[in-house]
Amino acid sequence: MKYIIRSLKYFCYLMVLLAVLILALVLTGFVEADLSKMFINGYDSLWQIALVMLVFAAIYPRFGFSKRTAHLYGSPEELRPTIVKVMEGLGYRLESEDGGSFCFLRRSGLSRALKMWEDRITISPSGAGLEIEGLTRDLTRIVSGLEATREDV
Repeated sequence: MKYIIRSLKYFCYLMVLLAVLILALVLTGFVEADLSKMFINGYDSLWQIALVMLVFAAIYPRFGFSKRTAHLYGSPEELRPTIVKVMEGLGYRLESEDGGSFCFLRRSGLSRALKMWEDRITISPSGAGLEIEGLTRDLTRIVSGLEATREDV
């Protein structure tokens, strides 16, 4: 269900972005305001564009969200101060804590809005260290930050 919601959000985001881009082109005079002249296939282009955006939106959650492992060992109680310190340094705040798992959200409202409120990072203990789930582009920074603290200790 989460996958479908993310796809729908991304589809809406892409359509709004496309509408803003077309509006900017019309307002600057690069294209005519008539859709039948703006696109080669006229009004038929609208459903074709929507179909292409739907395909992109259906694929995005598969690559945009993932899980990675940070090789940091210890009990969740021992690691809690380190995890919270690193995540706060990266602009996250602790949302909830449950049985050794931590959920973090971005602190900045603007950052949350730009990420379509899909900014949750979940950190849970696993046999290989800490399993971190969230936006793929944020995970590298988080894993690096957590693993760097291992060298400080």
